[in-house]
Amino acid sequence: MQNWLSGAFMVSRMFRLETEVDKARHNLLRTRLRDTNTAASPILRALRGTPGERELPLQVWALDPAGDLAGGLVGHTWTTWLHVIYLWVDERHRGSGLGSRLLAQAERVAREGRGCTAARLETWDFQAPEFYKKQGYEVVCVIPDYPPGITEYTLVKRFG
Repeated sequence: MQNWLSGAFMVSRMFRLETEVDKARHNLLRTRLRDTNTAASPILRALRGTPGERELPLQVWALDPAGDLAGGLVGHTWTTWLHVIYLWVDERHRGSGLGSRLLAQAERVAREGRGCTAARLETWDFQAPEFYKKQGYEVVCVIPDYPPGITEYTLVKRFG
């Protein structure tokens, strides 16, 4: 039996599955998963309560002489990793080295200021996998058709 209006349906007499967005349950699930993972992993257990346990935002902005946004990088650090979420350069400034400078600055802050030893990011085939390879990143995962017709790459770089 399924109730399409509520997003819930019965899968057995014991469980009801729901497909609604629920922030309180989301937070509860995240907490329970963190606790389960911490109990199962001595490495994660050792991280608990340390500064490395928290994700810290890392953002680098490039402004043109008029003060307009020319490019930027948004990411975070966690444990000893920099995770680059977004890197964008305005079309007018592409090819100028600005993307390399933004990435290098984020890596420098992560390495020198936060003790990171590596970085990771995801990019699509039409975006910048070759750019990241030139910056010393290595492809560690390729997912074809994510989304359909596009290939996603995960790349990492070890600082050293």
